[in-house]
Amino acid sequence: MPIGKLSSKGQVTIPKQVREALDLHAGDQVEYQVRGKVVTLTKVEPFDFPYHEAVAETLNEWNTAADDEAFDDL
Repeated sequence: MPIGKLSSKGQVTIPKQVREALDLHAGDQVEYQVRGKVVTLTKVEPFDFPYHEAVAETLNEWNTAADDEAFDDL
């Protein structure tokens, strides 16, 4: 089990074995989840703007006045 050391500034170097396991590289973002005294480190995948923009364009077909009227009483 890899071990890290906390610096005086509260920084920890992620051991190479962990970086490789999570495919972490300089500039990647990580998320910490704290449960009691256990911390889970997860790689945050970057937000894919082109994909989400393409999907958003397909959702406009349900954004009409007729749709608003049909769903008004819900």
